[in-house]
Amino acid sequence: MNNDDEVNIADVNAAVDIILGGYGDFHAADVNGDGEVTIADINAIMDIILGGSPSQDDHEYVDLGLPSGTLWATCNVGANSPEDYGDYFAWGETEPKNDYTWETYKWCNGSDRTMTKYCTKSSYGTIDNKTELEPEDDAACAYWGPSWRMPSQEQINELMSHCSHESTTLNGVNGMLVTGPNGNSIFLPAAGAIEGSTRMDAGLYGHYWSRTLDPDSNRFANTLFTIPEAPGVYYGLRDHGFCVRPVRAPQN
Repeated sequence: MNNDDEVNIADVNAAVDIILGGYGDFHAADVNGDGEVTIADINAIMDIILGGSPSQDDHEYVDLGLPSGTLWATCNVGANSPEDYGDYFAWGETEPKNDYTWETYKWCNGSDRTMTKYCTKSSYGTIDNKTELEPEDDAACAYWGPSWRMPSQEQINELMSHCSHESTTLNGVNGMLVTGPNGNSIFLPAAGAIEGSTRMDAGLYGHYWSRTLDPDSNRFANTLFTIPEAPGVYYGLRDHGFCVRPVRAPQN
């Protein structure tokens, strides 16, 4: 939290400063990823200091009865309820921002042909053949801890192929209800996306990042697009701001 690469009592003090004075690195201090900085985050820091890792069960999840056993979170990163939109992230970035463009994108030198990470073709930048986000570049992992990840393309395909989905509203918010083989459900709000500083499609569609790169056109990464007529895996430009719905592996 104070950028010294250690977790100790100094981070507790930094969290207290934010709670009392409202200044400091809010996103780093939101250790449990609930969108607020409270005593719960101080407790999570103490869990790290005393036990080596924060509790990962502070975030609710649903077992949809999927073949892989993947557990899907009930809320987006930065949201306080299933219908809240939460935060928006460019692909591979772990901080929300005000301007989602190639000029501000972390993993390029100002254009979609100058990628510096996650690149499989020289026509898009410097090749490293990385096709999945590393944990440190995964917003779900960065905010909620190592048990959580952004879903892979395969996990999104599984969600779509093994679940029913219908357009509905929750507390007045448009979105998609996804119901698993066992009857359990999650709600994905139609949070839209951000291009530049403009929010698009809010109330109409949901755009959710996967952690999987498009290996053919490295400008894109795979997304879950909740268009009512044909929800499924599509592609999104990496510099755009999309929401994140985390997943985790089944518990032992």
